[in-house]
Amino acid sequence: MTTGVVFRPQLPPEELRAAVEAAEAAGIDELWLWEDCFLQGGLTTAAAALAWSSRITVGIGLLPVPFRNPALAAMELATLARMFPRRFTVALGHGVQDWMRQVGAAVDSPMTLLREHTAVVRALLAGDEVDVRGRYVALEKVQLDWPPPYAPRLLVGARGPKTVAMAGEVADGVLLDSVTDPDVVRRARELVGSGSHVAVYTPIEPSLAADAVQSWIAELEHAGADAVILQGTTEHPDHMPLIAHLTGDVG
Repeated sequence: MTTGVVFRPQLPPEELRAAVEAAEAAGIDELWLWEDCFLQGGLTTAAAALAWSSRITVGIGLLPVPFRNPALAAMELATLARMFPRRFTVALGHGVQDWMRQVGAAVDSPMTLLREHTAVVRALLAGDEVDVRGRYVALEKVQLDWPPPYAPRLLVGARGPKTVAMAGEVADGVLLDSVTDPDVVRRARELVGSGSHVAVYTPIEPSLAADAVQSWIAELEHAGADAVILQGTTEHPDHMPLIAHLTGDVG
C-alpha cells in the first residue's frame, strides 16, 4: 500500500513548488491535486509538480468530465504520461453539479457521460482507434499519434454505489473522497473487485498524534485500500502537518 498527501487548491498555486519539494524530500509516495471550480487547473498543476520532482507520484483527483472533450483529455494525459512515465495517476469524475450548471456544462445523465468519457479516454491511452457515437461522446476514427508506453492509472472518483461499481467496469479503480468510515472502503472493494485499485482520501486534523494517524491508515488498508491519501480539513488545509504525520516527525 502507498500513502500520500493532498495539496488543496484553497492554497495559492505559487505555494505548490514548496509542497512538492517538501513531499519529495520527506519520501512521501504520492502528492495529489484537486481541480475545484474556480481555483487551479489540475493538468497545469500536475505538469508543474511532475517537473519539480523526480520520484514522487502525482495524482489528480479529480478532473470533471463535462469540462473537456475526451480526445483533448486523452491528449493531455498521454503527454504527461510520456514525459513522466510511471509517475502519474488521474481520476475522472462527475464534477460538482452546481458548478457544472454554472459553466453551462451540466448534462441530463451524468452517469452516462462519465461512462462514455472514461471508456473513450482509456481506449485512446491504450493506443486504440476510437469510432463511437454515444449519447454525449462522438468521435470519428480518433487515435493518438503519441500514446504513452505506460498508460497512467485511470480511476473514477465516486461516492455512490452505482458510480463505484462503474469504476470497476470502465477504469483501473476508484478514488473515494472524504472517507471517515472503513466500511465505505469495504463496500467499495466488494463492488470493484480484487483486481481494481482503491485510493482513499481521508481528512486529518493536524492535532492528531502520529500513532493515531498510522493506526487509522492501517485500518483503511485492512478494509481494502491500496492507497491512503491524507487531506487537510477546510479549517486546516495545510499539507505540512500531514507530511509530518506520515514521516513520524510530529511534535
